Amino acid sequence: MSVQQHQLANGFRIVTEAMPGLQSASIGIWVTAGGRNERLEQNGIAHFLEHMAFKGTEKRSALQIAEAVEDVGGYINAYTSREVTAYYARVLKDDVPLALDVLADILRNPVFDPREIEVERGVILQEIGQALDTPDDVIFDWLQEESYHNQPLGRTILGPAERVSAFNRDDLTQFVKEHYGPGQMILSAAGAVDHAELVKLAEDLFGDMEARPSLVMEPASFTGGEARHAKDLEQAHFALSFESPGYRDDAIYTAQIYSAVMGGGMSSRLFQEVREKRGLCYTIFAQAGAHADTGSTTIYAGTSGDQVEELAHITVDEMKRAASDMSDAEVERARAQMKAGMLMGLESPTNRAERLARLVQIWDRVPALEETVKLIDAVSTEDVRTMAEQLAVHAPAAMALYGPVEGAPSLAALQERRVA
Repeated sequence: MSVQQHQLANGFRIVTEAMPGLQSASIGIWVTAGGRNERLEQNGIAHFLEHMAFKGTEKRSALQIAEAVEDVGGYINAYTSREVTAYYARVLKDDVPLALDVLADILRNPVFDPREIEVERGVILQEIGQALDTPDDVIFDWLQEESYHNQPLGRTILGPAERVSAFNRDDLTQFVKEHYGPGQMILSAAGAVDHAELVKLAEDLFGDMEARPSLVMEPASFTGGEARHAKDLEQAHFALSFESPGYRDDAIYTAQIYSAVMGGGMSSRLFQEVREKRGLCYTIFAQAGAHADTGSTTIYAGTSGDQVEELAHITVDEMKRAASDMSDAEVERARAQMKAGMLMGLESPTNRAERLARLVQIWDRVPALEETVKLIDAVSTEDVRTMAEQLAVHAPAAMALYGPVEGAPSLAALQERRVA
């Protein structure tokens, strides 16, 4: 398997990886603009724009966009995150030119029909309502808001209903002008693809776009804070977040190993102590997330209202204990999980195309797998213990609670427990 890269004169980037033996390909355009690229008054517009991409172009109606890909047995979709918006398709190898033509069409020629804007506005408002009715979704929005208070990175991707209700055609057009230049686009493809063919297609479809400067992204600062929303639910939802390395920091691998040891599977410390030994919850996990200039290690669990205090105390105690008795065996198990998960994921052309795009976004190159594995293998038990100490005692923290949480300790009380 070989990774190849090319950049057009206007800054449009192409990255491909041929996977011999496959008859299909995943292909997409990753735009390096997401929720954190919005100004306050734009909050939610990146996601709104993603929806509108499929609602008609100068050449195709919304139905014709769907039919163009589905008539050949493929599928097309999109998503918005805090730092990227992706538009992608999966098709058989002979239909790659068609898929790229459709993607170019929806990105370059959207009509933003006012009638379709109103229809999609209703869909997005329903999506917002559904998220608010899903406790283990909304709690992470609240946690993010407390982690990065009054910053673009702390705002929800969907945006508040009052802003979504006010967006108009001019707002969508302005966001495209600001963030959808060729230098903000990455064409990534994996599977049954031909690099030279895709470069030629990209030149034809995107080469005439005028280069434009990227707007400077506001730096992130982990503030910490507490969000407590009492409601009569069956479970108390509890989430903690601690400042961690961003994805350009090699220490991200230490953070990922630490989170795997603490809550990455059935053998993890929190799963064993909180669920298996004490029966305090059904779900508990830890994960390390990263952005361009910051990151967070998150712990989540759901429990009954009368047990949330005990669960919170045990979580902090387990974090502190890991700083002193993290074992070589635990680190090795977590390292194996990371490498296996990465390699298994790369058996999918869709996952591989997404990885290529993400790495080009971060580094403007695709490091060899061996390079990544070497960085993972370089993490020592002492490195993980040091990070465990940092997260357990020193790192800024945020907390979100939802449900019957009247008996839950405050973040200030947990801070005292951390340093005791």
